[in-house]
Amino acid sequence: MLHLDRVVLAQDDFRLTADWEVAPGARVAIIGPSGAGKSTLLSAIAGFFAPVSGTVLWQGRDLGATPPGDRPVSILFQDQNLFPHLTVAQNLGLGLRPDLKLDQDGRDRVEAALARVGLEGLGGRKPAQLSGGQAGRAALARALLRARPLLLLDEPFAALGPALKRDMLTLVADVADRTQATLLMVTHDPRDAREFAGQTVLVANGTAAAPVATEWLFANPPAALTDYLG
Repeated sequence: MLHLDRVVLAQDDFRLTADWEVAPGARVAIIGPSGAGKSTLLSAIAGFFAPVSGTVLWQGRDLGATPPGDRPVSILFQDQNLFPHLTVAQNLGLGLRPDLKLDQDGRDRVEAALARVGLEGLGGRKPAQLSGGQAGRAALARALLRARPLLLLDEPFAALGPALKRDMLTLVADVADRTQATLLMVTHDPRDAREFAGQTVLVANGTAAAPVATEWLFANPPAALTDYLG
């Protein structure tokens, strides 16, 4: 279980509070206006932004002293986090060994992950040789290899067209099911939340509200959500 225990995030004139928990295996959308703190919230969970107070816990364990690379987290950003000087297969290999010293079993796992996301035979390409959808698939394949119990998505498919984005979200759901991951996804699109996430967190006015049922939230929108949606 992910538990944000009275977490306060602050920097300059920015302040965000969060005090809630998410059950294992849940799919949660995070929605709200630009600048409200959605990405900062994910960064705090991943260990890139330290709370000024409160605690981020996973399965009851305080993650405060745990470096980002050692947290039970995989995170996908808009740029997909692919290193341009490495091949696709090497980028995936980082999910298994940071030094890329893979044995045959490791190389086989990389190839199997590529095949699972529809990139069989493309392991030798560089990221610049991939389409946007293919880059997203490669990033998901690395998350599949890491098999961390928390998968955080910071609008990694925002630049894709509607049909391709739906395909990618379907693939994300498949990866989450295979790894049994708890999934938190930042989105600006209410359709993504309604189609993909059983629960939604509204981030607005300095608060990341506790997750509620997605359909209930959109059927009974608070003023902050109504203002955002227009």
